[in-house]
Amino acid sequence: MKVLMINGSPHKHGNTFLALQEVARQLEKEGIESEIVSIGTKPVRGCIACCTCKNSGSNACVFDDDICNEVSAKMAQSDALIVGSPVYYGQPNGTVLSLVQRMLYSSGSAFNGKPAAGVAVCRRGGATAALQTLNMPFQILNMPIVTSQYWNIVYGRAEGEAALDAEGMQTMRSLAQNMAYLLKAVKDQPKPEYEPRQAMHFIR
Repeated sequence: MKVLMINGSPHKHGNTFLALQEVARQLEKEGIESEIVSIGTKPVRGCIACCTCKNSGSNACVFDDDICNEVSAKMAQSDALIVGSPVYYGQPNGTVLSLVQRMLYSSGSAFNGKPAAGVAVCRRGGATAALQTLNMPFQILNMPIVTSQYWNIVYGRAEGEAALDAEGMQTMRSLAQNMAYLLKAVKDQPKPEYEPRQAMHFIR
């Protein structure tokens, strides 16, 4: 079993990485493989609602000039997802939001039904709002949200300070334990057979 983790910070080895690394260490103790993918510092396109991915049946975004399709392909070979992000103005990094939105829309089958969790890393405030934003997309694709002993939040400003947040690091280890528990519990279990979706809006 494998957990794909996305480091949504442009600082490859900053505090968000430290939080995810703590998850990775605990997952390894639980016998679960993991991989941390950094979004890097290159631009990631936002979704333009062209729907080419749906209309063509390609299961990939039409824009192949950033990391979106590469990460989606990794998710197709993974059993769970964790998305970590620094908090900018009470929100996740805009780049990681663009990535998640495009991946889940264009390559939904790679994500559907797999356990997921958001992790927010901040200096002081806005973490709960950012965490809620990170978790929202998962609920649309039947992805069980994995919790911990507290909200999945780690505090730190300067690079390396997250390691000093003893409770935050413990929360990351508990998150990893819960993720491993859930993955082992559902291993080899068939996914539910869902009813055909009845999509509607409220304009009549």
